Amino acid sequence: MKIILIILIALLLALAVMLFVRHQHNLRQRAWLMREAIRNHDWTFRLNTKGLTSGERAMQETLNELGEAIRQQVSQGEVESWERLMRVLTHEIMNSTAPIASISQSLLRRDDVKGTALEAGIQSIHSTASRLTTFVESYRRLSQLQKPELQDVNLTVFFKEIERLFSKIEWDILPFCDATVHADPVLLQQVVMNLAKNAVEAGARKIQVKRENASLLISNDGAPIPPEVRESIFVPFFTTKHDGTGIGLSLSRQILVCQGGRLELMEHPQTGYTTTFCLIMR
Repeated sequence: MKIILIILIALLLALAVMLFVRHQHNLRQRAWLMREAIRNHDWTFRLNTKGLTSGERAMQETLNELGEAIRQQVSQGEVESWERLMRVLTHEIMNSTAPIASISQSLLRRDDVKGTALEAGIQSIHSTASRLTTFVESYRRLSQLQKPELQDVNLTVFFKEIERLFSKIEWDILPFCDATVHADPVLLQQVVMNLAKNAVEAGARKIQVKRENASLLISNDGAPIPPEVRESIFVPFFTTKHDGTGIGLSLSRQILVCQGGRLELMEHPQTGYTTTFCLIMR
């Protein structure tokens, strides 16, 4: 009996050592995954807490929350940097184009210019300066966004209005578990309309809206966003369209950041769609 007891104790000790070694290996693997996520600026990392002790579980939950906090701060920092840049650029460009437009317009009124070879050239200068002024004015919205007025927005009613505005496209709006979000309805509508407009311009025939926890997933089946431009789509001025301004997505992200949320392009779109944007609400 003693021999059997000794063998059982030895087996239990060996099993305990093996489980301990395996657990330590899993902890090292977790640390490596989180280190790689941080190194690659992937603030979406989430690791489950299954199989952890209470203390380790608390630590993992804190690290998961830390990733979300870092991501929010990064988004806020990007928006503030672009706002400062917009203010400087618009100020300098407007200071340069306004006198050109004014002087060229005055020259066009002169009798010794009308009907001469100079008129066409001056008219081109005036038109170019005026278009540039109008172009720059549109970017002022990036640094002069109205202060959000947060309220409970009924998603069912909200998206019925969006459907009416974009009636030529098929909408697949999945039932909402929680029918409301806390947001500015006017600014939120601008974000969703920008996404719908982009989808239509990409040739989409269908848009799906899905609620997941505190997020809205908006997907479309239009032409996919090329991998080489995915990192640039939220940069102001960046556009792949011939007549695009590059303001829609950057403004949309700023609108959500100002409300404590985020706008992200999902790495993997919803099944049956080519592009999915995630609107994270607070």
